[in-house]
Amino acid sequence: MTEFMRQPFGVTADGQAVDQWTMRAGQYVAQVLTYGGVLRSFTVPAPGGDRDIVLGYDSLAEYEAQDKYLGALVGRVANRIGGAAFDLNGVHYPLAVNNGPNCLHGGLRGFDRAVWEAKLDNDTLVLTHVSPAGEEGFPGTLEVTVTYALTVDGVLSLDYQAKSDADTLCNLTNHSYFNLLGHAYGSLEGQQVEIRADAITETDADSTPTGVLLPVEGTPFDLRSPRDFLQGLAMEHPQLTLGNGYDHNFVLRTAPVSPLEPVARVTGGGLCLECCTTQPGLQLYTANYLDGSPGKEGASYGPRSAFCLETQAWPDAIHHTNFPSVVLPAGETYHHTTTYRVTMT
Repeated sequence: MTEFMRQPFGVTADGQAVDQWTMRAGQYVAQVLTYGGVLRSFTVPAPGGDRDIVLGYDSLAEYEAQDKYLGALVGRVANRIGGAAFDLNGVHYPLAVNNGPNCLHGGLRGFDRAVWEAKLDNDTLVLTHVSPAGEEGFPGTLEVTVTYALTVDGVLSLDYQAKSDADTLCNLTNHSYFNLLGHAYGSLEGQQVEIRADAITETDADSTPTGVLLPVEGTPFDLRSPRDFLQGLAMEHPQLTLGNGYDHNFVLRTAPVSPLEPVARVTGGGLCLECCTTQPGLQLYTANYLDGSPGKEGASYGPRSAFCLETQAWPDAIHHTNFPSVVLPAGETYHHTTTYRVTMT
């Protein structure tokens, strides 16, 4: 049985009220904001006492001011669209340029900036958002539902669904930053990562996929066995140089029919985080561009102080016919599920 508590979290600069929902299941507690669908905290039982392993902020104003997507739901299209434009059904759609020459995470005001509607449904928190046709340049009115659930055995699940009244693009994810030693620890020291992938999508100097699938064998991206984050980051490889660290889409082996089989695992500080997904890709990001700004409780969030496991379709898929499609046909339902399970080792 999950317990829920709702409390005000502030008012946006344009006057929208934002709530914080606290979900408690046994010893596990997650806090979710209606602003951006943000996972603000995830407190878990750990050696020495309860530990919050998700980076975040103490105030709504800080969330509005930051541009690092801490904890947020991102869309319509997570990750990069090269050239900030695409063609669909013979129509050219220019998009906002907000990451070099690219459109990143849905544009200037993506879903991370939206105030979502929230309601309870049995033991879940259901967030909904309607993105009107033309918003950030995308066609079709897109209705989105993201359902958060938390269980007593440490499983935090996100179930994503969307439907459009016209052909459009859709690729949704969550951009939480984790540190198993605690959100304020400031380093990935002593944490190991494992990802079930034989290749990554190679990127260029603008972090846009080239269309080439680069085998991980013999590279810092070979995470098929556990590797210490800091050891991998210290290795020399052109892709690490271009990304200033890990900021790459891992081509997952055939996605499981159910999201019960882990595709990624991180251990450290007496904890294990397992990520399961029905998506074909996972963006491993080592917080390379955090700038040391203060976070919750005055913590300093600097470069490589956390990791993201962003389950997704492959970046820039609309421009690569060899990538799984991100086109959502009118009337069809987009659906995927991702879970994060945290246990003591």
